[in-house]
Amino acid sequence: MVDKGEFRAEVRSWLEENCPMSLRTPTPDDELVWGGSDIAFKTQDQRQWFERMRDKGWFCPNWPTEYGGGGLSAEQETILEQEIRRLGCRPAQINLGIWMLGPVVLKYGTEEQKQRILTPMTKGEVRWCQGFSEPNAGSDLANIRTTAKDEGDHYVVNGAKIWTSYGNKSDWMYALVRTDSSGSKHHGISLLLIDMHAPGVTVSPIDLISGKSTFCEVHFDEVKVAKNNLIGELHLGWSLAKQLLQHERAAMSKFGEFSLPTHYDLLALSKDYLSDSPTAANAGLKARITAADMDEHAYGLTVQRMTEEARLGLDVNGTMSIMKLVHTEQEKIKFELLLDVMGYRALGWQGDGISEQELGVTRAWLNSFTQTIAGGSSEIQLNVIAKRILNLPDAGSADKQQ
Repeated sequence: MVDKGEFRAEVRSWLEENCPMSLRTPTPDDELVWGGSDIAFKTQDQRQWFERMRDKGWFCPNWPTEYGGGGLSAEQETILEQEIRRLGCRPAQINLGIWMLGPVVLKYGTEEQKQRILTPMTKGEVRWCQGFSEPNAGSDLANIRTTAKDEGDHYVVNGAKIWTSYGNKSDWMYALVRTDSSGSKHHGISLLLIDMHAPGVTVSPIDLISGKSTFCEVHFDEVKVAKNNLIGELHLGWSLAKQLLQHERAAMSKFGEFSLPTHYDLLALSKDYLSDSPTAANAGLKARITAADMDEHAYGLTVQRMTEEARLGLDVNGTMSIMKLVHTEQEKIKFELLLDVMGYRALGWQGDGISEQELGVTRAWLNSFTQTIAGGSSEIQLNVIAKRILNLPDAGSADKQQ
């Protein structure tokens, strides 16, 4: 058993040697490396960092080595994350499958599925997207209408999904489909994996106000799906969906930790603009900035506590919902503050003497509103917290009791 201090020294030395200096800075939006069959690197440093983390098994440091993971203990993974943050290393790859689907397959998948699905994730070979929301089933997710009909040795899928992030660039989708309509709406839902290149799959990008188009609408027209792509038990996918959403919210609550594009330092940027600005005399603005920075620090400490509790086997599902709510609302407040601090410099859209960082802040402010909707809107999170954590009755139930 390696001593914690010795392991930290080994990790620190390895990262210092293998993470290129050029990748120890916040990641520009166009330099994110997404794992997948069509992976692209802008620099040789990106390729080197990707390959070395892959070969080390550290795309999934706590997954079993037989599926390509690093086989690290909970304590060792914590140390690795701390050292990555200390150096400011960029993510070697972004992979929604690892963050969300992977833990569910580890728990519920067959051995054949684990080998077939997880191993390519740990190598960064497949890009995944999520097919949950539908045009008439967003907040009420259990109301999905996309069907998967049993046709003997395969299913036939018909329907549509919406707000599918990067659906136009993904290889596979993990989707909720209705396999039985005879019971309650929560029964008869199954978790199915769908090849995005299969005949009958049509993807249409959705333009966003921020100028990007990361969301898509996906239509399925008589799409054949092999039965070994069913995860868990038939008709009982709702419980898997809830767990997957918890993993999604946990991932979203940590987006700011690893030098992602929206990770702008509120205090550092504020000092740059307030040092020679007439708003420097605005005590109210300074107080808001200080309060937001304190909230962000408290949030970071709570994430660390939640992570440790999860690794000890404690139930952190409620905390995950709270953290997703808190983080996305904090990010919105942070960017509103940055716009106030930047003044007219925050009014640019392209060129016109405005720096790329200033243009990025403006777009990130617009995108911060979408994050309060993605992965479950703030209003939905408040309902989850009220019902599942605080055990508050429904308003209808209260009315009946009066």
